[in-house]
Amino acid sequence: MQERWNDNMKVVIVGGVAGGATAAARIRRLNEQAEIVVFERSGYISYANCGLPYYIGDVITDRSDLTLQTPESFFSRFHVNMKVRHEVTAIHPEKKEVTVKNLETGEEFEESYDKLILSPGAKPTQPRLPGVGLDKLFTLRTVEDTFCIKDYINANHPKSAVLAGGGFIGLELAENLRELGMDVTIVQRPKQLMNPFDADMASFIHNEMRKHGVKLALGHTVEGFDERDGGVDVLLKDEQPLHADMVILAIGVSPETTLAKDAGLELGIKGSIVVNDRMETSISDIYAVGDAVQVKHFVTGQDALISLAGPANKQGRIAADNICGGDSHYTGSQGSSVIKVFDITAATTGVNETNARKAGLDVDTVILSPMSHAGYYPDGKVMTMKVVFEKATYRLLGAQIVGYEGVDKRIDVLATAIRAGMKATELKDLDLAYAPPYSSAKDPVNMAGFMVENIANGVLKQWHLEDADRLPRDGSVTLLDTRTVEEFAHGHIDGFFNIPVDELRERLGELDKRKPVYVICQSGLRSYIACRILAGNGFDCYNFSGGFRFYDAVTNDRCLIESATACGMDRT
Repeated sequence: MQERWNDNMKVVIVGGVAGGATAAARIRRLNEQAEIVVFERSGYISYANCGLPYYIGDVITDRSDLTLQTPESFFSRFHVNMKVRHEVTAIHPEKKEVTVKNLETGEEFEESYDKLILSPGAKPTQPRLPGVGLDKLFTLRTVEDTFCIKDYINANHPKSAVLAGGGFIGLELAENLRELGMDVTIVQRPKQLMNPFDADMASFIHNEMRKHGVKLALGHTVEGFDERDGGVDVLLKDEQPLHADMVILAIGVSPETTLAKDAGLELGIKGSIVVNDRMETSISDIYAVGDAVQVKHFVTGQDALISLAGPANKQGRIAADNICGGDSHYTGSQGSSVIKVFDITAATTGVNETNARKAGLDVDTVILSPMSHAGYYPDGKVMTMKVVFEKATYRLLGAQIVGYEGVDKRIDVLATAIRAGMKATELKDLDLAYAPPYSSAKDPVNMAGFMVENIANGVLKQWHLEDADRLPRDGSVTLLDTRTVEEFAHGHIDGFFNIPVDELRERLGELDKRKPVYVICQSGLRSYIACRILAGNGFDCYNFSGGFRFYDAVTNDRCLIESATACGMDRT
């Protein structure tokens, strides 16, 4: 990076939030002489998009905490001219100019550039439905949106809200509005919240939301909005309307690429900007970063849109490096993310089972429910982990975790393992820090590796949730529950009979060796031990992935338990 393209170059950046602000700061660190001008349409730069719901919920109480930098502080440190309330309305690649409108004065002017970086972000998806322009209808994307919602709540004290959409923003808003004492309903067409998760893992999120009083209207199509009785009716297809004092649209976001389209840049998925791995667009000297660009999914290699702050910041740095004579490359996004949902934490990385299959991959999974730290140390909490891997190669593809403590630590380890190209079997080899308050000698990530290795070596054969209803009940197979008599009596899958694992060796005569045995316990641990006993005595056996606790949570809307015994039995 010693050879600079042009010390005196002029760089214009459209958008001053994550990617744009990062690019500006990086260019200055690499080139003290460059002229850098940033145009930001809103009144704020470098703001914490992910923190906006927490200001509405009074978790963050000071407005100034939402903005990491001001135009003045940014100029003071980096000598970058941050022009807020300025909108770039056109790009003229042939002249290497942009048209800019001062939103305060209405003045329009042309600004020249040597290099141009587009970081326009994404805009909230605005459905073309009747009533979208109502006063009591809001979106949440910018700091201004946040203040608008907060001011409305402070002035009108609404008692109820409907949130259209159940992604990150929708869930964070739901929690924060509930904490303010409001009656909250989430409505959306998909039948599950949080698309990055598989439906089975999302069920834990559903149950936690319901536990805290959030109503879920899933699988419903919104057809419009209507003012009634001082509030808003959310009109649903073939259903009675939902009524609330306010409505917030959190349906998702779309790339903000009108500028790029009008300038003739190549576009991709949903009108996103096509870039190469240097963040260069199809037109020379124009770069693009952030939520508006199409990226490669790191795991599948397919084109994708991944709207997250981490990738946007990395892309801004890469564009800056290349503008300043470097050779930096973006290797793809894997969608690592984490969210607080009331008392639990949910996190994901890589590709889930559903999307892996859609991508044409032949996959398998392991599901386990380890404790967050050593079982003998007080107050350990249960987490549920789902690890996805490719059958033939055992390549690690993705993971999802829901739990109370230690979720962020494990998802980051798994995200790193995916980035490093590790096989799922190699998770067992990771040398991870251990002390009783923080982990176990066999960390949950190691445990997942042990399970996959057992599959690879033929020590373990599994059956899965989707098999439960398909298993024959005609006596041709043995359906065995190895929990205690008390656990079994409290709830079990129809057709299964009970032999506690500690009695199994003495009661083998009750089983027919000619029949395959499908085994289940509470967490999967005791049933695995039972499978080893059975296999050692000549039986063909299969262990249920996840245990009855997982089955019950997914099929019967049970919440994730907080603690369990060392053998996997739930504490009561």
